Amino acid sequence: MGLAPALVQANFELIQQIHSEGVAIFMVEQNANMALSIADRGWVLQTGKVVLDDNAEALLANPDLRASYLGETD
Repeated sequence: MGLAPALVQANFELIQQIHSEGVAIFMVEQNANMALSIADRGWVLQTGKVVLDDNAEALLANPDLRASYLGETD
């Protein structure tokens, strides 16, 4: 969500509220940390192909994903 930070936070809170009511949501988002923090499941696409598919907790803990897509190192 390439928007102002306050608006991004408000949108994520709304998405989280809707999800907590049992509604499934499909979201495409560049901010993987924020998206996975409210997701049950995630998919990582690379050149149009799914290269990772797991629950959000496992994706956030994946060191290869963190290094390649989130810019983090050990």
